[in-house]
Amino acid sequence: MAPRAGQPGLQRPMLPGLLLVAAALSRPAAPCPFQCYCFGGPKLLLRCASGAELRQPPRDVPPDARNLTIVGANLTVLRAAAFAGGDGDGDAAADGEEAAAAVGVRLPLLTALRLTHNNIQVVEDGAFDGLPSLAALDLSHNPLRVLGGGAFRGLPALRSLQLNHALARGGPGLLDALDAALAPLAELRLLGLAGNALSRLPPVALRLPRLEQLDARLNALAGLGPDELRALERDTGLPGPRLLLADNPLRCGCAVRPLLAWLRNATERAPDARRLRCAGPRALHDRPLLDLDEARLRCGRGDPDGRGEEEEAAGPELEASYVFFGLVLALIGLIFLMVLYLNRRGIQRWMRNLREACRDQMEGYHYRYEQDADPRRAPAAPAASRAASPASGL
Repeated sequence: MAPRAGQPGLQRPMLPGLLLVAAALSRPAAPCPFQCYCFGGPKLLLRCASGAELRQPPRDVPPDARNLTIVGANLTVLRAAAFAGGDGDGDAAADGEEAAAAVGVRLPLLTALRLTHNNIQVVEDGAFDGLPSLAALDLSHNPLRVLGGGAFRGLPALRSLQLNHALARGGPGLLDALDAALAPLAELRLLGLAGNALSRLPPVALRLPRLEQLDARLNALAGLGPDELRALERDTGLPGPRLLLADNPLRCGCAVRPLLAWLRNATERAPDARRLRCAGPRALHDRPLLDLDEARLRCGRGDPDGRGEEEEAAGPELEASYVFFGLVLALIGLIFLMVLYLNRRGIQRWMRNLREACRDQMEGYHYRYEQDADPRRAPAAPAASRAASPASGL
């Protein structure tokens, strides 16, 4: 009789196969670096968050790591070849290319590197050398002050670069350095520059050939000029990048007309166009930009840049206020006339009484005047006085 399923006779032949599978699956992987956490094995995610204790990138990252996240450390300075095994405390004057060549490529499979909230203030030239497969780099929420012009060289596969809330403390010089650092990134698709108090966009960022989205929200942009809008167009047949501009203090003068025309002609390239609102002038404050008529976007006299047009733009508002004031006065006059009409009998009675009182008063004055002017009564008083005068003399 054949043994039934689940009996020991059938389990014995399967045990060697199961043991082989378990041995294959339990093959020891590369160790997780000190002060870091590995999720799903080093190939999936490596997270290092150790506060101020971690002052340089860990040196023992497994070479097959795909995702590396360092959050909350105190890296301060990213020196040349910092992730290729370069000496973070070595000579700062050493050339980045020589350092990268000396250590070679240590993380050839790393595709995502997140370095947010690490107090990074300086990124030297060649800081990311030795990462040929890196596709996503996030340096957001770091107080960057110095950025080398060659900081992002050697990243041919980089597709996403996030610098949100990282450039506000660097001043105009940092913006010029960013312009130089972005030049080699011909394959960049996504660029995040939100929250950096930028008054203008880096020219090179607008001309990146394969850029698909530029996030410029929460900056200090008063508008975009014709040259910047032309730089967003592509002559190679590729679609232009999407542009996010919400929460910028747009100055709705004549200088914003090109931007308004561009938004209306390319609405699909401005996903947050409906959120764009005017910060000035006062008469147009908080008005949606797309709801404005271009005829209202006028410049003041001698102000071609559109920054002093408040009086011109406020004219229609004042005119509307005058019209409203006139309508209110007309309504008050109409109510007054209606009250007079409803009380016309009482008003007529009051006018008649007033007229009679005035007539009686005038008749009294007229009677007194006639009495005083009567010639028969005028000499009576002198005659009496002459008759009394001799008697008084005797």
